[in-house]
Amino acid sequence: MMQAICNTLFLITQLIVTPIFAVIGCATFWLPPRQRNVFYSYYTHFFVWLAKVLCGIRYEVRGWENVPRDRRVVVLAKHSSTWETLAIESWFAPGSFVAKKELLWLPFFGWGFALSSPITIDRKAGGKAMDQMIEQGKERLLKRNFNIVVFPEGTRIKAGQRGKYKTGGVRLAIGCGATILPIAHNAGYCWPRHPWRKHPGLVTMSILPPIEAKGADMAELNERIERVIEDEVARLGNGRGA
Repeated sequence: MMQAICNTLFLITQLIVTPIFAVIGCATFWLPPRQRNVFYSYYTHFFVWLAKVLCGIRYEVRGWENVPRDRRVVVLAKHSSTWETLAIESWFAPGSFVAKKELLWLPFFGWGFALSSPITIDRKAGGKAMDQMIEQGKERLLKRNFNIVVFPEGTRIKAGQRGKYKTGGVRLAIGCGATILPIAHNAGYCWPRHPWRKHPGLVTMSILPPIEAKGADMAELNERIERVIEDEVARLGNGRGA
């Protein structure tokens, strides 16, 4: 019963804070992209913290030493929860998420998301969509000095399962001559897809050793990324008993 009350309070807080923050965020349109992006990371950091104190979703991060200090990266991460979306935005800002263009149409969330400098995919563009993504990626990575975040499975996958790793993230990294930073975690066990359900436990996020994409074979690199992430996800377990 207590967990249900805490989950409800979290959801209510999210419904109240999100539109307020989005409106305030829209007023920052005049700021440079980097400052706007960092501003939005305060929103995500707040909800990672609130999930910890209110819902009992604790966390630990392993592998900070694997994050390159001299350059920005393309983050390729497992996607099974909202938690990692918030956490990665909090800890890898300034960062551009690769997402479908339709997200920009969502009231409040979409408005703020648009100002955070995402890389948006127009799925109606067909074969040109990848060229557009690489062009935007070079601008974010090389000119704005942003990290880029891609969920290679394309959608949230239920904890304990795995989706097909699409090649978009790897193609983007190769096209930009970038370094890939693979990230594994077990957040989906504590914060599944349902917006209300949250379970106390310890989320472990594992930052794996960086992989250079420049000159790599796309298929081989994509298979390698999938293997290292999924092997680490399996090793981490569910975290619910921690």
